Amino acid sequence: MALLAFVLLQVMDTLTTLLFLHHGVAEANPLIRAVLAGSAQPGMALALPKIFAIALAAFAWRSGRQGLLRKMNVLFALCVAWNLLATFVGHATATVR
Repeated sequence: MALLAFVLLQVMDTLTTLLFLHHGVAEANPLIRAVLAGSAQPGMALALPKIFAIALAAFAWRSGRQGLLRKMNVLFALCVAWNLLATFVGHATATVR
């Protein structure tokens, strides 16, 4: 269950990241920002780090590190919430201008 939640959170993180980029909000993570800067397609640029993260999560799951996965799920749930907040603020700021 923790692995499935992790995968779903990765999808949600990707979608909310694309949403806030669409609304003109800059990516805060310097590594992801660098990947995005070097790509014409943000979706494809985000795919590689997400695939890598899912592979690491699968390894953690297979090696019995359920606690680690649960902690990572909390972290990525917070990331998704942050992305939604950044989208809302970015959209509201753009609307006021």
